[in-house]
Amino acid sequence: MSLIKTNSTTDETATIGARAKDAAAQAVPIGKRAGTAAVLGVRQGAVGAKEWAAPRVQVAVRGAREWTAPRLEDAADAVTTAVAPKVSSTLRSTASYVRPPTPPAKTGARRLPDWRWAVGLGAVLAAAGTAAVAMRRRYARATADAKDATEPDATEQAAADDPAAEASSVNGRVTTPGN
Repeated sequence: MSLIKTNSTTDETATIGARAKDAAAQAVPIGKRAGTAAVLGVRQGAVGAKEWAAPRVQVAVRGAREWTAPRLEDAADAVTTAVAPKVSSTLRSTASYVRPPTPPAKTGARRLPDWRWAVGLGAVLAAAGTAAVAMRRRYARATADAKDATEPDATEQAAADDPAAEASSVNGRVTTPGN
């Protein structure tokens, strides 16, 4: 026998569809309430677990600290008495090995500067002298140029003193003093 009826009418199909919609409409709020209840239950369970575990964790941490502290002190004592002196002596011997040898003290003629230092000093003094001469020449040339710029030429002076020099009028025509 078949579970699906093949000769059902459209009214029956519409009735079944309406029932399914009603069932879905009722299932959605029920599902929401179930989800809210589950969240609240998880929260309450977490709070309960926290209340139960907190004192036990504190006791475990305190026990671990009580066990660890004396062992750390013993280790510190062992390092101070056994390891630290060995490390210190190793560092001192390495420092003496790495330190460059001290040069012998200069005495007599060896105290005088060597030839490279003297050549360098000579080069610096030569450069300073050359710069001083160049600056002196530039100063003299600038002073002469400034003096020439402020004094009128002889031809300009003669033209200014000549009463017969031409004069121009406002309209641009050149006239002589006799006109």
